[in-house]
Amino acid sequence: MSAAHPSDTVYSSGTLQASSTVQSLARGLDVIRSFDAEHPSMTLTEVAGRTGLSRATARRFLLTLAELGYVRFDGKYFELTSRVLQLGYSYLSSHTLPQIIEPALEQLSGELNESCSASVLDDDDIVYIARVHTRRIMRIGISVGTRLPAFATSMGRVLLAYLPVSERDAAISQLKADPLTPATITTPEALARELDAVREQGFCVVNQELEVGLQSVAVPVFGPEGDAVCALNLSMSVVPGTTSAPRLETIVPALKATADRIGADLRAKK
Repeated sequence: MSAAHPSDTVYSSGTLQASSTVQSLARGLDVIRSFDAEHPSMTLTEVAGRTGLSRATARRFLLTLAELGYVRFDGKYFELTSRVLQLGYSYLSSHTLPQIIEPALEQLSGELNESCSASVLDDDDIVYIARVHTRRIMRIGISVGTRLPAFATSMGRVLLAYLPVSERDAAISQLKADPLTPATITTPEALARELDAVREQGFCVVNQELEVGLQSVAVPVFGPEGDAVCALNLSMSVVPGTTSAPRLETIVPALKATADRIGADLRAKK
């Protein structure tokens, strides 16, 4: 057997080596991620602008994705095809977490008659891995795979609060956020105080910081190793401009009980 080439070595002390990465793959994924609810259809110039790629480079990636069936092109606009869903399905079908969470969320939503969701942390965003909605209460559509900024969401703040201290401090120090509503926390100092409070009380309430008229409460789900593997939330509408508090005496115990059941199931499957 021949000796492994240095570039074949994938990990060194648990870290992916730069020589093992494929930059073109990373850029192709950036192109896919540039499409979202606000940008479902874009011109070549728009894709290049959102990805930071040159027009020529963006064009090569888009045409490659079109040839593979992940993108369609009508002569002016590019948009994703349903084949992209296969990428997300691979995660959902190979991980037990969404499969365990979905029935628990359905039960919780039925008990409280409100929309419930679960998400994981991915860099500066949360990514929805399960959702049960009773009615549409947000301006933007939420579904599995939707990404939202962690700093302005109840689930994001729960997951940030339970990070190891060094990671949490790094996330706070890097916060450079524009307010999404007049109530949004946007400074590292204010976010640090909020995350400390979230960790101390074990839940998070966000009132109209992500979207005017939207209020949510979230709790962590702890995995077999004791870390917060995901977060659960319950979201509800509120009259814009008001500061009415959610029914915490009912909502928080129900959320925590659901999170405990999910955590127990995860430990049982380890």
